[in-house]
Amino acid sequence: MDSDASHSALASIRNIGIIAHIDAGKTTTTERILFYTGEIHRMGDVDKGNTTTDYLEEERERGITIVAAAISCHWKDAAGKPITINIIDTPGHVDFTAEVERSLRVLDGAVVVFSAVEGVEAQSETVWRQAAKYRVPRICFINKLDRIGAEFERVFQEITDRLVDSRPIPVQIPIGAGPEGSMGEFKGLIDLIAMRALFYKTEDLGSSITEAEIPETVLPEAELWRERLLNTLTDLDETFTDIYMAHLEGAELPATAIEAALRRVTLSGHAQPVLCGSSLRYVGVQRLLDAVVLYLPSPLDKPPVLGTHPKKGTELSRKPDPNGPLAGLVFKITSDAHGDLSFVRIYSGRLKAGTRVYNPGKDRKEICSRLYHIRADDREQINEAIAGDIVGVVGLKDSVTGDTLCDASDLILLERIEFPETVMSMSIEPVSSADKGKLADTLVALAREDPTFAFRVNEETGQTLISGMGELHLEILKNKMIRDYRLKVHVGRPRVSYRETIKRAVKRVEGSCIRQTGGSGLYARITIDLEHETQPKGAPVLHFVNKLKGGVIPPEFLPAIEAGLREEAKSGGRTGYPLVDLKVTLTDGSTHDVDSNDLAFRFAASDALRKAVQEAGSVLLEPIMKLEVVTPEEYLGGIAADLSSRRALIDQTSTRGNLMVIEARVPLEKMFGYSTAVRSLSQGRAGYTMEPLEYAAAPDSMLEALAGM
Repeated sequence: MDSDASHSALASIRNIGIIAHIDAGKTTTTERILFYTGEIHRMGDVDKGNTTTDYLEEERERGITIVAAAISCHWKDAAGKPITINIIDTPGHVDFTAEVERSLRVLDGAVVVFSAVEGVEAQSETVWRQAAKYRVPRICFINKLDRIGAEFERVFQEITDRLVDSRPIPVQIPIGAGPEGSMGEFKGLIDLIAMRALFYKTEDLGSSITEAEIPETVLPEAELWRERLLNTLTDLDETFTDIYMAHLEGAELPATAIEAALRRVTLSGHAQPVLCGSSLRYVGVQRLLDAVVLYLPSPLDKPPVLGTHPKKGTELSRKPDPNGPLAGLVFKITSDAHGDLSFVRIYSGRLKAGTRVYNPGKDRKEICSRLYHIRADDREQINEAIAGDIVGVVGLKDSVTGDTLCDASDLILLERIEFPETVMSMSIEPVSSADKGKLADTLVALAREDPTFAFRVNEETGQTLISGMGELHLEILKNKMIRDYRLKVHVGRPRVSYRETIKRAVKRVEGSCIRQTGGSGLYARITIDLEHETQPKGAPVLHFVNKLKGGVIPPEFLPAIEAGLREEAKSGGRTGYPLVDLKVTLTDGSTHDVDSNDLAFRFAASDALRKAVQEAGSVLLEPIMKLEVVTPEEYLGGIAADLSSRRALIDQTSTRGNLMVIEARVPLEKMFGYSTAVRSLSQGRAGYTMEPLEYAAAPDSMLEALAGM
């Protein structure tokens, strides 16, 4: 493929995600997009469990998105040129935030959906922060304007006030939607660029759009919003400022100049165009597609992806060039009866079926047996994928989420994806001994597929513990084992995943392993200092420092000492929970010419850390959740009192339309069964969302209780 053809192919791709709080309308919006682009011929319904991207049985039963689903469709730009839109429909529930995280890591742009009734909710803020972290340009879609209580202006202001580094720019406003409105009053949209009214017919599923003059009753409001649009653009874009100043002196202000300025400020991340409509009632989705094509980036509009040389550590970059060296990132793995399917975003070069690639993080070569374009739960086999593509790969054995694939002759290691720590665990055991080996294989497969799922075996009790992001996450994993892997298992009640750290620093603590009974034995002595040191997110929980002098311990034993310390930290606290935020300094030691070996130093390191922690004293750390409760005002007092009984700290109480919002921090340990409690306190009218915030010191009484169990 020559450079001009490559450039044209890349310019016609949009890799986007649909992100939002749960129940904002992501999946319905995606379903409408697929219908209007001709990808499907009959629209499904979330409530009926027959949408294209919610294809898992659990998703259809619960009416929520659990896994990010990829699908492609086609739309035309203003010049009639076909554009391929690769969409990932992401979950809105906080328990599945990893699906959003890994999707945004590889996407070029995003559509953030807000409910016109609920507005900016807790998970709206989370997905916005995730998109900002990866510098993903966004457009906003204020949905559900047909609902009673819908308020476009309030939600627009919430986007401005509550979201980090947001600068919304109005592109459309609704006609007839308001706090007391319903579908009868919500008549259509006003395009603030062309200054035309748009009316949709629900009878033909919104396929025909009628353009008309703006009704005189709403013209003054439309002019005020257009002025807001133009003023924001002049603040942010110098090129547009010059055009606008000429317009004030009598020159024409073409719509294309406004659109070009909107595209520039969107791609730079300085602003976000705001559109509106009602996906359920077929209003505004086609214009949303136009905006995706017009304002969100193609792979060519994104800066070169950065990485490092895996051996030299030097910084490298890769341009989105199909003729360049291969650079791709594995961002998701799904397992089924036919084996693993790895989702790969290709940033540079081309990937052909049957070829061998290199994983620099694992120092392994991999064979890409087959390549697929993914369409939710369906696959279309292809022979080749190029820069800008998102494809499914079958055949990768050792690569996991976050791994890089590249040419063995042109190495690059791309930045990995960070995931939050698990906060909840429960015990699991097979019903029969025949299922024991099958359970172990299943847990390994699930851990490959889901980076926020972990499992470990308690060596003392032999009990297997699985850990995840919340009650719903663990329940769905359990159901998957039973339904998909045909396992029969007993599970315990979910429980909190605590951590431990130390109260004070201790110095010169000795650990040893001496077993000399004739013949070859074991001999190792080490001396350590132990202190508390908060480790940055994503760093190892234990910081190891070597301050040995004079070669008292040969350098070849140092890796064994560090491994022994880390192994002990995993379950070395008083309660058996992992130790975190430790700094261990190796200060002294001794060896034996014959009996010293790696095993002896591992045991000595474990012994030293165990003694040091005992001397330093333990602090139990518990997961603290960020909680948001939305309730009618008459139930506010009862809900606040209940939260106080759960050791919650209420940060603030605010209004959202005619509802009250409580924002609080609360220990996860006190929140089991809260969904039942909050329904009971509000006659089923209050709702809540909860997400991990931090680990904080728990009362000493909890440490004593857990240590005594």
